[in-house]
Amino acid sequence: MNEDFLLIVLKDLLPRRQDLRLILMSATLNAELFSNYFGGAPAIHIPGFTYPVRTQFLEDVLEMTGYKLTSFNQIDDYGQEKMWKTQRQLVPRKRKNQITTLVEDALNKSSFENYSSRARDSLACWMPDCIGFNLIEAVLCHICRKERPGAVLVFMTGWEDISSLRDQLKAHPLLGDPNRVLLVTCHGSMATSEQKLIFEKPPPNVRKIVLATNMAEASITINDIVFVVDCGKAKETTYDALNNTPCLLPSWISKASARQRKGRAGRVQPGECYHLYPRCVYEAFAEYQLPELLRTPLNSLCLQIKSLQVGSIGEFLSAALQPPESLAVQNAIGFLKMIGALDEKENLTNLGKYLTMLPVDPKLGKMLIMGAIFHCFDPVLTIVSGLSVRDPFLLPQDKKDLAGTAKSRFSAKDYSDHMALVRAYEGWKEAEREGSAYEYCWRNFLSAQTLQAIHSLRKQFNFILKDTGLVEEDASNNNKLSHNQSLVRAIICSGLYPGIASVVHRETSMSFKTMDDGQVFLYANSVNARYETIPYPWLVFGEKVKVNTVFIRDSTGVSDSILILFGGALACGVQAGHLKMLDGYIDFFMDHNLAECFLKLKEELDKLLQKKLQDPNLDILKEGKYLMLAVQELVSGDQCEGRFVFGRESRKPKIINDNDRFTEDGANPKSLLQTLLMRSGHSPPKYKTKHLKTNEFRALVEFKGMQFVGKPKRNKQLAEGDAAIEALAWLTHTSNNNQNEHDDSQPDVTDNMLKVLGKRRRSKRHSG
Repeated sequence: MNEDFLLIVLKDLLPRRQDLRLILMSATLNAELFSNYFGGAPAIHIPGFTYPVRTQFLEDVLEMTGYKLTSFNQIDDYGQEKMWKTQRQLVPRKRKNQITTLVEDALNKSSFENYSSRARDSLACWMPDCIGFNLIEAVLCHICRKERPGAVLVFMTGWEDISSLRDQLKAHPLLGDPNRVLLVTCHGSMATSEQKLIFEKPPPNVRKIVLATNMAEASITINDIVFVVDCGKAKETTYDALNNTPCLLPSWISKASARQRKGRAGRVQPGECYHLYPRCVYEAFAEYQLPELLRTPLNSLCLQIKSLQVGSIGEFLSAALQPPESLAVQNAIGFLKMIGALDEKENLTNLGKYLTMLPVDPKLGKMLIMGAIFHCFDPVLTIVSGLSVRDPFLLPQDKKDLAGTAKSRFSAKDYSDHMALVRAYEGWKEAEREGSAYEYCWRNFLSAQTLQAIHSLRKQFNFILKDTGLVEEDASNNNKLSHNQSLVRAIICSGLYPGIASVVHRETSMSFKTMDDGQVFLYANSVNARYETIPYPWLVFGEKVKVNTVFIRDSTGVSDSILILFGGALACGVQAGHLKMLDGYIDFFMDHNLAECFLKLKEELDKLLQKKLQDPNLDILKEGKYLMLAVQELVSGDQCEGRFVFGRESRKPKIINDNDRFTEDGANPKSLLQTLLMRSGHSPPKYKTKHLKTNEFRALVEFKGMQFVGKPKRNKQLAEGDAAIEALAWLTHTSNNNQNEHDDSQPDVTDNMLKVLGKRRRSKRHSG
């Protein structure tokens, strides 16, 4: 993505600087595309020296090995823990992407007439969506038994596939025999010391087999590779601009990648490449991989463009070699406005100017600046540095439980991956002073290299912020409030917003929901994934990735008060005491005086922050002494029960009927009722609808043994909505039976809410 950015600048610069010469070099890029971009620049082809590599596609592999594909032996076994993943292969794909459709079309048009009937039968039932563990095993057996000596490189999509195949191969009498086969793996999340094993020469008469991701395609060269087995897929980050979600899904590779994989077999001697897909499928592949600019969020890039004062973001990016879609650009601009880096006219704000100085994702940059302003710099510095590199917590496949337990020890039951990271780093620094850093890392499954990288980044960020004046030379002044863990949580929230998931407690389980995705899941290595209940109403997270379903990575539990004061902009709802955030996705209900107090506090806090950003030398602990004390008291004193979400305490409007009340600001009464119940820990309500003789519908809604009946309506949807309104009216104690036009008193939510939470009772309400 940075190269695309640089090319736009260079293309504009070259006509003005006649002394500059530009040379672009790559083994895999589309030379014609780049040449045309620079107005027909000359291209030079320099042939690389590789030994010849014989290519076998799936039809040749099946003919050569005699292996028979069936509908059963193509299902990849991911073990008991991942049974859902194994079973999902049997479910047909709902939506097909472009390349999948091309693959299916190519298969339908191919007759494979030059191959045996056995091979043709196998090809007819080939399942393109499976990786093919059993087929890979059969090919490896063929190589070990019949081919000349030499190491084998198997290209897989990710760690789950690598580890599952490794377990399967270890159970094989030939491939699992350590006297005949050395089986090693290579993946980006492994410790560097483990990755180095792939380069070691095996003992005599032992064949080395390397299971690797596409990092072995170009990033590294293993000299003794003679055979390559290519599954034809790789996990690639794509960006769903419509849902504003990065996706990490296995997808078919490009022809350029397939050629690169094949070339790995011919580095030191003639080699063989087994592509486990038919030739016609290879012909359907795209020539080149989609550029990163078209498949990642553009937040950092858009901020960088504004810092160089090169005009409109949209206009600048439209000059790219392959411009991103406008929705992706608008999402990035919208995000930068939301976090306060850009104003409404897309100009850099004071915060935005500081963010451009930091070589880090804008949201992490904001967290760092807020940590400096609020005098809890040290822990936030560690968190931002840790999130800027790979996870220091290692997860060896054969010791996953032990590694998970080690990580949860650092959590100290505070429901935060970020605080666990701080403790792990501080423990490492302590161990380093005592000379026991190696033992500390080994015992706690931590990567010493990653912790060292965090240490280096901390120094770099510290140096930059000292230059800006936001951080003082005296470290004790920068950390006056670092002991206040609730305030540190608040700073984490301010940086990671709008990454918010609501914690939904049901009677026997717990789930998580976000605005864009609905239900999401926690990564297995998150400390919060180990808890049966989380006593916080919200989790803030820095990254979500779609891998079949949407997963959120590191997360921290936060209270209502933290989210109200350190989250995004607040808006008032229709009712007094109703506050909304994220366009109404997040609702808070409270006494209207308290709501006004929160609004005023947030307004004053924002003013104080703006003053500090304009004048870095301002001491906010003196300038806003009582405001800061109030903020600390609120974030520390909130007991986290989510009381502003689950109850309604608001003054009744003088003349309003229930139907208007629950639908006035576009709310869906059914959704309101379900949210209210499920966030209170109950099962969702059930609806029963009856078709009346008048050709109208009447609905009944039931929950906790209580039933509420709505008025007759012209269709089922309206009828169910009216029943939900009746239930909501009772829950908030403002039903037509007891509403007094002149009653200005506070409604008593407690009685009816306690009935829902407490004893089972059945009450029927008929109206209309």
